[in-house]
Amino acid sequence: MHYYRYSNAEVSCWYKYLLFSYNIVFWGVLSDLTKVTRLHGIDPVVLVLMVGVVMFTLGFAGCVGALRENICLLKFFCGTIVLIFFLELAVAVLAFLFQDWVRDRFREFFESNIRSYRDDIDLQNLIDSLQKANQCCGAYGPEDWDLNVYFNCSGASYSREKCGVPFSCCVPDPAQKVVNTQCGYDVRTEPKSKWDEYIFTKGCIQALEGWLPRNIYIVAGIFIAISLLQIFGIFLAKTLISDIEAVKAGHHF
Repeated sequence: MHYYRYSNAEVSCWYKYLLFSYNIVFWGVLSDLTKVTRLHGIDPVVLVLMVGVVMFTLGFAGCVGALRENICLLKFFCGTIVLIFFLELAVAVLAFLFQDWVRDRFREFFESNIRSYRDDIDLQNLIDSLQKANQCCGAYGPEDWDLNVYFNCSGASYSREKCGVPFSCCVPDPAQKVVNTQCGYDVRTEPKSKWDEYIFTKGCIQALEGWLPRNIYIVAGIFIAISLLQIFGIFLAKTLISDIEAVKAGHHF
């Protein structure tokens, strides 16, 4: 007489397709990728591309691993999410402990990209957005734009933008409905006492340092939301791995 034992273990379709849906978010990031341009200073598109590659790899591993019930891909997905989570945590702690070092790196980043402002449209848009959003100009002030060959006040420059600043430094005029992209021309030929009538005179480093304390709860909320999303993905992957291993174990007796 032979006795057979049947296992009731099965892979949860709920967790399986919930993990698949979770990974669709990663795939969505790829739709925003643009063509990579030449690297001058630090090109923001290169950063987007690097993030996109990571998201694509994780999305692929998570989606295929969930649909095909592949433990190797699911473990890769889960392990990578855990690694990213602890890297984010480490960066946040180090940034808090070494604020002067972070400030110096940001200054170097900003000054490097000021030099390349006219060489890359993506970089140009990034700096313009940063200056307009924070109502600032340059890293520490408008004079930082002497680092750029087009805005430099040197007598050797023949640029029409000589001794000026980008339009994103200009104090907006409520009466103007169309952006005046030439509003920063020749501004720095005026006495410094008159600069604040036309342009923002505060540097972007000071602006960001002032912005962070005022919005600390928003920043903390975003960090917590991202962390919870990652923890949720780890939970789904670990649960699905356990289900698959339980089903496979039930086939060997």
